[in-house]
Amino acid sequence: MKTIAVIPARGGSKRIPRKNIRYFCGKPILAYSIQAAKESGLFDRIIVSTDSDEIARVALEYGAEVPFMRPSELSDDYTGTNAVVKHCIKWLLDAGENIDTVCCIYATAPLLQPYYLKKGFDILKNHRCAYAFSVTSFPFPIQRSVRIRPDGRVEPIFPEYVPKRSQDLEEAYHDAGQFYWGSPDSFLEDIPIFSSDSMSVVLPRYLVQDIDTDEDWQQAEAMYNVFRLSKK
Repeated sequence: MKTIAVIPARGGSKRIPRKNIRYFCGKPILAYSIQAAKESGLFDRIIVSTDSDEIARVALEYGAEVPFMRPSELSDDYTGTNAVVKHCIKWLLDAGENIDTVCCIYATAPLLQPYYLKKGFDILKNHRCAYAFSVTSFPFPIQRSVRIRPDGRVEPIFPEYVPKRSQDLEEAYHDAGQFYWGSPDSFLEDIPIFSSDSMSVVLPRYLVQDIDTDEDWQQAEAMYNVFRLSKK
């Protein structure tokens, strides 16, 4: 029985062209996810699912496998991550692989640390859950959020919480966008990740940065450099 990492990395990024292999602090951003997976020592196979020959070459250069090219119907702007993971699982099962555990790792997660991959694996194995995935806390109480009306004025989204002290409000978390551990059946059966079937791996906020714009990219590089210096 094997533990498999699946890294989705299609070639058609729109907001940041060539996002999955754009250089981040000296090497393609995809390389960081591959490196973290390798350093964790958890995986029998690290597979990059891509439709791009260029991404495939980078994946192979940094030690991942590309045993198939992702079909075009799973490479458009509307295909969800789970469909890509399911395709990889089915491909492996059809090839005769016995898979015990799967981890989907995002290609643009340069702050991913092997320690938290291991923690997620342990949670999945030691608890009866469908998934274990990375989350982090919001830096400000979401109960205090406001909306901007068409006329430019603001109003509270949750007015009932305005009189409460911030320390009395429940802490809220969001998906950290780094990794998702699960059994093959959890992915194949489309069990919802954001449900009581899942457990969380809480990451510190300094290791989490969504990367969708150039500004996000610059902030992530700054965070990475600071973190790298702190480790030294």
